[in-house]
Amino acid sequence: MRTLCASTLIGEFFVIGFAGLVAMKDPDLSTSTVWTVSGIVMALSVLLCGMITRPGGVQLGWALQIALIAGGFVVPSMFFLGAIFAALWWASVHYGRKIDEAKARFAAQAEAGGNAA
Repeated sequence: MRTLCASTLIGEFFVIGFAGLVAMKDPDLSTSTVWTVSGIVMALSVLLCGMITRPGGVQLGWALQIALIAGGFVVPSMFFLGAIFAALWWASVHYGRKIDEAKARFAAQAEAGGNAA
């Protein structure tokens, strides 16, 4: 699960950076505000890569997905991109858990087979 979720989060890192570039064109937003918010969210996406397997890591990832979708109020294309990344996040968590379960079963079978020999 960790690899799939981290890949999604790194992709979000870049999308957030590009959204910051787009948001800079808004005359109502100051450059410092745009990059403060974008920088914090970008840092969170990278930090979450290491927190995925810890308690609350997946829930924080969902909070980031909601924040990305909410970013659509500043950069309208983020409604679409946020929804896409939320779907990717769901798939990463869902299929990542299945992969982890399959690995655990395989390891248990290998252990049982090794003990029988």
